[in-house]
Amino acid sequence: MKPLTPAMALLCLLLDTGVVRAEEYQVVTEEWAPYNYQENRQLTGMTTEIVRAIMALTGDEFEVLLQPSMRATQILKNRPKTIMYSLFRTPEREPLYKWVGPIVEEAIYPYQLARTPPVNSLEQLLSAPQITTRHAGLVPEKLQSLGFKNLDKSATESKLLYRMLLAGRTDIIVGDTDAGVAYYSRQLNIAPGTLRKIPIELYRSSLYIAFSPDSEDERVAAWANALEQLRQSGELKRIQHRYEQPPAR
Repeated sequence: MKPLTPAMALLCLLLDTGVVRAEEYQVVTEEWAPYNYQENRQLTGMTTEIVRAIMALTGDEFEVLLQPSMRATQILKNRPKTIMYSLFRTPEREPLYKWVGPIVEEAIYPYQLARTPPVNSLEQLLSAPQITTRHAGLVPEKLQSLGFKNLDKSATESKLLYRMLLAGRTDIIVGDTDAGVAYYSRQLNIAPGTLRKIPIELYRSSLYIAFSPDSEDERVAAWANALEQLRQSGELKRIQHRYEQPPAR
């Protein structure tokens, strides 16, 4: 038997001490209240709590990172063993990832200031001078697919949508679910009755947890089973209820 070279001996030592390990899973998310967001320098939100409850059941202790929307999506696409929440499960995304959910079903509506002339039809929306939405992500993509040519995609974060609307820099915004609108209304001290929900549902789907395609089926199944345990025990509903707020009128 040939003696070990110094490099081989070092590798064996590292393996024996556990320094060299298979790459661990990483969990990423984006700022999208009330599902995942940072408050007092702590990552929180409805889905964040659910993901942590799942990991408590599965025994996982994966790192969770808050990233800009496009960055989080790129990590999910390109980094092995990556988990991302909260994602709408669209036909385009369906074959790209492995899915755990649904967590909650949500819909997206446009909003305007209550004091402005009411918009009540899709035709009015399509012919509006300007509709402001986030600069990237599923919502602007869906609006473009519906034929909207009047999009202003200058908002780099959801909070800017409301500031622009209140400042008169736009007449209509699209970007958040009712729960999200309620959250930002509280954050920005927007008085009840200031915003009006335009009664045109632009998108409806359920939020899921997405796994990169290389993820082990056993891991995905363990998370799915843990989510079902939370559902059956009532804990999922309890977490959701903490973040549910009546929609703005």
